[in-house]
Amino acid sequence: MSDRVMDTRPGEELPLDQLEPYLRRHLPDFDGPLSVRQFRGGHANLTYELTFRDRAFVLRRPPFGNIAPGAHDMRREYQVLSRLPEYFTPAPGALHLCTDPAIIGVDFIVMERREGTVVRYRLPEEFGGIDRVEERLTDALMRVTAELHLVDPERAGLADLGRPRGFAERQLRGWTQRWQLAKTEENNDVNYLADRLGQNIPEPQAVSIVHGDLKFDNCQFQPGEPDRVTSVFDWDMATLGDPLIDLAGTLSFWPDPKIDPTEMPIPLLVGDWPDKAYLKARYAEYTGFDLSRMPWYEAFACLKTAVIAQQLYRRYRDGGTKDIRMEQFAQAAQAFARLGRQKIEVNR
Repeated sequence: MSDRVMDTRPGEELPLDQLEPYLRRHLPDFDGPLSVRQFRGGHANLTYELTFRDRAFVLRRPPFGNIAPGAHDMRREYQVLSRLPEYFTPAPGALHLCTDPAIIGVDFIVMERREGTVVRYRLPEEFGGIDRVEERLTDALMRVTAELHLVDPERAGLADLGRPRGFAERQLRGWTQRWQLAKTEENNDVNYLADRLGQNIPEPQAVSIVHGDLKFDNCQFQPGEPDRVTSVFDWDMATLGDPLIDLAGTLSFWPDPKIDPTEMPIPLLVGDWPDKAYLKARYAEYTGFDLSRMPWYEAFACLKTAVIAQQLYRRYRDGGTKDIRMEQFAQAAQAFARLGRQKIEVNR
C-alpha cells in the first residue's frame, strides 16, 4: 500500500483563508496555487499534503476535540525533526513550527514530504514475490529501531528532549492518569496493571531517544527494497528514556495468539510474519541489550495501547471526530488491557 492521500475528511478541513497567506509569508518556497489533500492513514494526529505547483510538503496538526495533557505535542515534534535528521536519516526534516492559534486554532508543523510505501495491515503489493520478504521487512524495522536507540542524544542536540531519570515511573503514572481522564467505565484489568507494574519497575540499561510509537505504519520503504526503512514519522511523543519501552510498544501492535482479531477495530498484521521472539532476538543482536525483563515492558505497552485506544473512542463519543473507525476502539482498549494482565501474571 502506498502512502496515499485522499480528499479531506468532513469536519477535518483546514481554514485555508488564514493558512495559505501565512504559509506564503513564512515559507518562500510556497509559490503557485495551493492544493490540500489528507493522508488516509493514522487515527490521532492529522496529516495533510500541501502542494504548490510541483512541490509537496506535509502539514501535521493535533486532532480535533479534547486532547490529553502532553499529548500531540507539535512543538516537541518540531524540536526533534529540526535536529535529528543529521544523525538519523530516516527522520524527515521539519521546516516550520506555527504556535499562533489564530492561524488554524492549534500548533502545527510543516515538514518535508517523502515518497514511499507504508506497511499497514498486510504485505503491500509492491513487495509481492520477493524472497523471505516478511522476515526482511521485520528485520529492517528492528534494525532502524536499534539505530535510533544507539544515537547519542547529546551529540544530536537533543539532551534537553526529556528527563531520563525516573522515566519509566513517570510513564506509568502519566498513562494511568490519562486512563482516568479518558475512561467511560471501570476496567479491572487496567487497575490491576497499574498496581502491579508500579511494584517492580526495571532499571534502564541506557538512555536513548525514545520514539513512542515505532511500528510499521509509522515507517516508509522504497518499493521492492524490504531491507531498509527510509523514513520514520510521528515524533510528537519522542523523549529521552528507556529504549525497551519503545521495543515493547512495537511488540504490542504485533500479532499475538492471545489477541482475538475480531476485537480489533483495525487488523493487526495479516500474513506470514515472524513471531515476537524473532523481533526480540534481532533487536538484542543489534543493540546488545539484555531483554530478560521484557514481560514488564510488554505489559506496560499493553496498558499504554489500551489507554490510547480508549482516548480515541472517547474523542469519538464526545463528538471530537466523525471518523466512524473510532467507535470500535473501546473494545480494543479492553482487549489490550486483558493481554497486559496475562503477560504480567505469567511472570508472578
